[in-house]
Amino acid sequence: MGIKGCQIQLDNPWNTYYAGQTVNGQVLLTFDKPKKVRGITARFLGEANTSWQEVRKTTNTQTGKEEDETENLTGHEEYFQIQYYILGGKNAAETELPAGTHTYPFSCALPPTLPSSFEGAHGHVRYTIKITLDRPWKFDQDMKMAFTVISPVDLNLNPRIKEPAKLELEKSFCCFCCKSGPLAVIVHVPVSGYVSGQIIPITAECDNASNVDINIIKFILRKVVTFTVTQPRADKKVEKVTIAELNVGPIAGNESKNFNQQLEIPPLPPSNLQNCGLIDLDYQLYIEVDVSGPHTNLTGHIPITLGTIPLVSFQPPAPMTDVPIQDPSMAPTQPVSPASPPNGSGGALGWNMGDSGQLYPNMPPPTFSEGDFKPESIVDRQDSEHTALIGNFAPRYPTYQFNKPSAPSY
Repeated sequence: MGIKGCQIQLDNPWNTYYAGQTVNGQVLLTFDKPKKVRGITARFLGEANTSWQEVRKTTNTQTGKEEDETENLTGHEEYFQIQYYILGGKNAAETELPAGTHTYPFSCALPPTLPSSFEGAHGHVRYTIKITLDRPWKFDQDMKMAFTVISPVDLNLNPRIKEPAKLELEKSFCCFCCKSGPLAVIVHVPVSGYVSGQIIPITAECDNASNVDINIIKFILRKVVTFTVTQPRADKKVEKVTIAELNVGPIAGNESKNFNQQLEIPPLPPSNLQNCGLIDLDYQLYIEVDVSGPHTNLTGHIPITLGTIPLVSFQPPAPMTDVPIQDPSMAPTQPVSPASPPNGSGGALGWNMGDSGQLYPNMPPPTFSEGDFKPESIVDRQDSEHTALIGNFAPRYPTYQFNKPSAPSY
């Protein structure tokens, strides 16, 4: 093959960028023998894809019998594609590269309206870099790597999510022809906007004036994803995924109890996936009151907005000082050349995304942690058997280190 190794190095250790930033990096190609090429290209691609299969009944026109037919449904959006030669050109003369390591820098300015990276069971929003060796009279050789793009969501710009949110559930039971008192559960959260790494404080008031026992009350943070396909027909599929769960109880009949719970948010993509027409992303605090006997459970939910910049008014806030807090255990490893630009301006390094550093100078910067869903592969329909994948990809999302509240009381 001639290629002994290939590395694609970006200018921050997390390979994470905000929409509108510039991706800088370099590719290191190592050959174990001389290699003839016409040129080397770098292609940057941002796209969304959705797909699933459905089985439907059809009638065989020849036999008249019903048969199962598998239908492949797909959706595709392209946000940008930039490709250029970092060595040679389309009509350039053949060049022989000697054995050894060769380094070629590249750069790409990301459009400012890109949706955040997302990986799900039936679709994704994904950003990739592909390095191609353009070889005359032979198959081209591709090396491909994915990186993360974040569309900032500043929770401070949405007045609605700064207000307390409440869910009231109530039910009366009829047991053996005797009507009992009502069961009432009221759940409060101080705000409905949070960021990854933050705690959702949950207060639940349970007044069980009925003679029916409550087995358990579930507090579930879940992700609600709506995938859309467009070919060969338009359709939607909704997926509800449990992210985190807390349980309290039991509560006997004619008993009242109050609960204070804390639900920590893991690294997750921000809400909405703005500017993506194929995938909608919402979060909710789902509450289920599991009652004993042949009775229907009480259920409801509080919508939750997940952002990338936390509410500065929310208490307890992140530690606020004039000097950003430094946690040595969270310090990123020094990236290899090309080094980050001065003052942490490269990629998502530092607190410089969307002018947030100027808006909230006392807010410590986030780290960037892998999300809850990883793709099995980043191979797509444009790749060939000659495409080599570099590294294992999992999107990274802004995650904050907050002072944790005291243990819950009952």
